[in-house]
Amino acid sequence: MNDVRRAAVAARRNGVVHALARAGFAANGAVHALIGVLAIAIAAGARGEADQAGALRAVASAPLGFAAVWCVAIGLWGLAAWHLVTGIATRGDGRWGRRASGWSQAAVFAVIGALAASTALGARVDADGSAREASRGVLGLPGGPLLLGAVAVGIGVAGGAFVTMGVRRSFEARMSIPRSPFGAVVRALGVGGFVAKGAALGILAALLLVAAVRADAARAGGLDSAVDGLLTLPFGRWLAAAMGIGLIAYGVFCGFRARYARL
Repeated sequence: MNDVRRAAVAARRNGVVHALARAGFAANGAVHALIGVLAIAIAAGARGEADQAGALRAVASAPLGFAAVWCVAIGLWGLAAWHLVTGIATRGDGRWGRRASGWSQAAVFAVIGALAASTALGARVDADGSAREASRGVLGLPGGPLLLGAVAVGIGVAGGAFVTMGVRRSFEARMSIPRSPFGAVVRALGVGGFVAKGAALGILAALLLVAAVRADAARAGGLDSAVDGLLTLPFGRWLAAAMGIGLIAYGVFCGFRARYARL
């Protein structure tokens, strides 16, 4: 195990891994910013899918867009690799909690990277449909509603963590943000972006929880379903637009994180 950890520490310090991680932060930011733009467009009455799949298809439809989507995939896989080796290299008190957090993020970025690669290859992925199919599979297991409810609670906890990071500005500990008016703008984007990302995850958790309570996979969904759900509420278009603006803020912040992250 010591040999594995030493290899992880060496990889974590590698300049190529750092470059890939920074590219991954930028790619993640671009995807979130595009989702935010799509959410605002849908709030204004346009048709579209305000989720990762919709954002990636929008990029792929542009001239040479498939090449840009491949760049997104490679960047996200690089970020996944950095989180993986960081988790292995972590030592000290509470290391298993930090490792679990790092490895879960690695899994998320790896999956989104795979989604980007599939889109670049011409596949048309239905994120909402995939979420419902996965929920249906979980509900079909013994104790399925409880399992799906546990997943919903986990996503809700993650959403709460994002909101807490935004409100407490704890993201600053992982970055070297300049002490200047420009740095204040970056911090403001981080606060608003993290809160908006957390709120979006909270809505996803609510959708899954309803699906678990009613044992109805049709109630589940992804970010696109979250936007659709907001549109059914009073002032729903304004709420969806606000979430879109927040996701754009988070995307722009991730772009700055690519520059200022402490790796």
